[in-house]
Amino acid sequence: MAQGSPEYSPSAALEIRDLAKSFDRPAVDGLTLRVRAGEFYTLLGPNGAGKTTTLRMATGLLKPDRGAISVFGIDVLADPVGAKQIMAWLSDEPMIYDRLTPLEYLYFVAGLWGVDNATADTRARDLIGWLGLGPYAQERCEGLSKGTRQKVALAGALVHEPRLIILDEPFTGLDAASARLVKNVLRERVAEGCSVVMTTHILEVAERMADRIGVMCDGRLIAEGTLEDLRRQAGAGHATLEDMFLALTGTGADIAVVPPHPAPGRARPRLADPAHPSPPVEEKVG
Repeated sequence: MAQGSPEYSPSAALEIRDLAKSFDRPAVDGLTLRVRAGEFYTLLGPNGAGKTTTLRMATGLLKPDRGAISVFGIDVLADPVGAKQIMAWLSDEPMIYDRLTPLEYLYFVAGLWGVDNATADTRARDLIGWLGLGPYAQERCEGLSKGTRQKVALAGALVHEPRLIILDEPFTGLDAASARLVKNVLRERVAEGCSVVMTTHILEVAERMADRIGVMCDGRLIAEGTLEDLRRQAGAGHATLEDMFLALTGTGADIAVVPPHPAPGRARPRLADPAHPSPPVEEKVG
């Protein structure tokens, strides 16, 4: 479908309609959502909710059983190349070329996107600096740590300056300093008008960074909106995002919170076996 088709809104960074995909069971079941241009949208859900499957379909890596997907008005299924030219995808386990240095890898990826050499050099060196990759710029990627490789992969995803960035668990393997660098880069991109769609299990990151949050469970979108919107939907006026997430997904009913390090000489409660609901037995510590 051509860009600007009346069936899709060119102002929507990502538009998904009635999306479905099954494997042994439904992974995504009639999902509909819309991400606005210039928005930071975070998709949350328990394991197996369908988040990664959704993103893989949105980026054209996986064919849906039914439904429609567009990126800035471009039909992802009808024109996957056109859609991919204006978006970036970063998985939780990105693949990069081990025999290349980070700088060589960025030149290579820029060339695949048709970025001219002078522009590629400027962008690559800027990304190397922004992501703290300077000390590793001339080292082969095969010797880099997982977190450093993750930042190289992010730089590769950004080198053609996409309008939509889609990330699946981008903070996997990153230490606190690296995570902050990545957050800053993503914030800067959104401030410049780029759109970001991200999954994460780190609820604090979602709470701090997202303009809107979608919550998936069993392949469906069960709640969506700002933090205040989610509080209203969950019926919890001042709840944290963690409280709302557990309430909305029904995953926190049997969770007991135990202090991790009781003082020496204090008793630590031992959780009862759900199959034998006897009173907790105290275990002496220290």
